[in-house]
Amino acid sequence: MDGKKLEYTGEEALKEIERLTAKAGRVQLNILKEILSRNSKTEYLSKYMKGSKDVSAFKQCVPVITYKAIQPYIQRISNGEDSSLLTGHPITEMLCSSGTSGREPKMMPSIAEDLDRRTFLYNLIMPIMNQYVPGLDEGKAMFLYFVKAEMSTPCGLPARTVLTSYYKSSHFKCRSPDPFNNCTSPDQTIFCNDSNQSMYCQLLSGLVHRHQVLRLGAVFASAFLRAISFLERNWINFCNDIRTGQLDPLITDPECRSSMAPLISVPNPSLADEINEICSLPSWKGIVCHLWPKAKYIEAVVTGSMAQYIPALEYYSDGKLPLVCTMYASSECYFGVNLKPLSDPADVSFTLLPNMGYFEFIPLGENGTRLMNIDEDEEVRSDKLVDLVQVRLGCYYELVVTTFAGLNRYRIGDVLQVTGFHNKAPQFRFICRRNVVLSIDTDKTNEEDLHKSVSVAKKLLEPFNALLVEYTSYADTSCLPGHYVLYWEIIYHGSMVDSTAPLDDKVMQECCIAVEEELDYIYRRCRTYDKSIGPLEIRVVEPGTFDALMDYFISQGGSINQYKTPRCIKSNKALKLLDSNVRACFFSPRDPKWIP
Repeated sequence: MDGKKLEYTGEEALKEIERLTAKAGRVQLNILKEILSRNSKTEYLSKYMKGSKDVSAFKQCVPVITYKAIQPYIQRISNGEDSSLLTGHPITEMLCSSGTSGREPKMMPSIAEDLDRRTFLYNLIMPIMNQYVPGLDEGKAMFLYFVKAEMSTPCGLPARTVLTSYYKSSHFKCRSPDPFNNCTSPDQTIFCNDSNQSMYCQLLSGLVHRHQVLRLGAVFASAFLRAISFLERNWINFCNDIRTGQLDPLITDPECRSSMAPLISVPNPSLADEINEICSLPSWKGIVCHLWPKAKYIEAVVTGSMAQYIPALEYYSDGKLPLVCTMYASSECYFGVNLKPLSDPADVSFTLLPNMGYFEFIPLGENGTRLMNIDEDEEVRSDKLVDLVQVRLGCYYELVVTTFAGLNRYRIGDVLQVTGFHNKAPQFRFICRRNVVLSIDTDKTNEEDLHKSVSVAKKLLEPFNALLVEYTSYADTSCLPGHYVLYWEIIYHGSMVDSTAPLDDKVMQECCIAVEEELDYIYRRCRTYDKSIGPLEIRVVEPGTFDALMDYFISQGGSINQYKTPRCIKSNKALKLLDSNVRACFFSPRDPKWIP
């Protein structure tokens, strides 16, 4: 690591950020040289560089790739061949992607020192936050974290999510006591493989410490909202546990039971009464602030497709708590941090730290004009890539990464826009995942465009005290012409759980056309002029359908930590689940406007 050590704290951490970003170009060059020094003799790089360690040879000869190109090497290592196929260090585990960003989960090679890099980044978060929110060392954090049961490759390598890897590592388990990271959840409740028992114990712990909690959160906004839904269903049980000093017998995990015993062994009827009074309110608007009155912010990913959860988060916090997104990371690599964590979610930018990996960028134009013109599998010429310090303000790029663990010029699939610079290091706004699109004909609708369209249309629900809490989509080509289908789950203010009151048909039809009016020129031409796309359809589903969808994907190997509702459904079983819960269907009543 360029940073030499892991546990930078306070001013020292902030100085390290300044040091790294002030010489970002030099740090990046040194990182690439070190990667080539270690990995030049691997089978993969030898194929292209013939043993050379030269940077210019790397840029001229090594192709830009997607997972399809690297997967055979990963499979061979998983089957027992040597790590030297890809990296000069032993591969210690395979990291599973969430399995919901594409058709298949991907396995990413990881080496021991990758944990050092992740720990380094985690240790920068609180020094950054403390600049903006002082006093966080005077209370507790209620963060809801979960592990996923591990699998093994055929040769015995652990195969797990990146977060499970971190939580089960000595970096987490043997971390030093830190008043800035004093969490309500006992570690044993995080390590529980049963997500329901883990959720129960972690929420109960947060309620027991409700007057000490200064910050709340989960990895993704969707996971935090799932916790609120869980609380709605179980708060009576929580009150009973606190009142009697006995953990619900449905919690059978022995580690959960033993770790929770000290927290609730003494009956506390007054605390139970407080929670009962709050949770019995007719409306749960602002419930987060009522239950945790000293909380200063909610931490979760609220960028990209997670932005659609912002209205629900604001509802439950009554708009009083900032929504904080602290870092930018993936299974492939941890990238950077948000140096202005209290900025509005729409303005969140991440500063890429140059010591985390070697970063290159595929230019997509000044206004994203090429955003839809490069297919994931299209070959990208190596000489078209630009380095980290060469990106231009306002321009759009696709991120490409080279890592010590054996990914070489690998397309992450994330589209970013340069919003500024911190010293010499660029800052990026996350735009979308490239491989999430709807397409019927020549149209290609990406995640950002879909989200923008839905964001406009859902405003039509507001006069009726209705809130769109979740959505996904599907390109239905079962009949001609094919058409876009949106699945919407809607809840109603004042009755957040069980409302079944239908909206007027005309309102929903106007939502359909409002979505279409916001989609791009090509889509509207196909709809209006070519007639190659049929009217857009919204299928309103029963409350709780998206919780069931999440349960399904987790049952198929997804992680509750990394789960993000897929914005385009490709699984037939998932579609069947959604369609079995459809309450009503609505179509656009007319063609969208299109001018040649």
